Amino acid sequence: MEEPIVKLEREGALALVTLNRPERRNALDKAMIDALHGVIDALAEDESVGAMILAGAGDKAFAAGADIAQLRDRRRREALLSINSRLFQRLEETPYPTIAAIRGFCLGGGSELALACDLRVCGESAKFGQPEVSLGIVPGAGATYRLPRVVGAAKARELVFTGRILDAAEARRIGLVNEVVPDGDVAAAARRMADDIVKQDRLAVRFAKLLFRLDGSARPGAGYIGEAMAQAVLFESDEKVRRMSEFLDRSKKK
Repeated sequence: MEEPIVKLEREGALALVTLNRPERRNALDKAMIDALHGVIDALAEDESVGAMILAGAGDKAFAAGADIAQLRDRRRREALLSINSRLFQRLEETPYPTIAAIRGFCLGGGSELALACDLRVCGESAKFGQPEVSLGIVPGAGATYRLPRVVGAAKARELVFTGRILDAAEARRIGLVNEVVPDGDVAAAARRMADDIVKQDRLAVRFAKLLFRLDGSARPGAGYIGEAMAQAVLFESDEKVRRMSEFLDRSKKK
């Protein structure tokens, strides 16, 4: 039986998603985009999901970008359909935290896919960049608005205008990734981060992600109001009482 182009596995509260096109460096073609939509659909109503790890098969690339052969033939109509953008927006809006586990190349649409995740862990040999201008186009799936939020406006403009490729050390220095580890440790590092997330109160983490999505883009004071509303719900939860009681019990014993 032929392996799926995107693999979904479950380990308790953790969802493991793998881009499975290593022979093409996991380039994002239409079939892979459709399959990723299917994965998000499958997890959409599952409240047991605490975190997702997204990785690329093989050690050459997380995702080397869009499939250039398909991209070359796209015209104005396809651009307006926002094929990749719609998927990445859905990924960003998932209620559970997402972690990109990056080995090898993470370029163009692949970098934009990683930017749509909440957290990023990479191997020492990882390479990042938005080289679209060298192909006569611009980033079309989020780099012009997500990248500035992550690395700052000036650095984002530099990277998009020049198409320069970054190594893992520079990516960590500018805040593009949360952690750099030896290549063989990427999966384990992503799991450690996911484990730290899934052991927390599920509802509180989901509210926290929702609040981050306000992101200062709404009118001033929206974050203040959002935090107050989230706390109002969480203050009534049994899980909050249990966790705080356990903390107080531990403190008394100390």
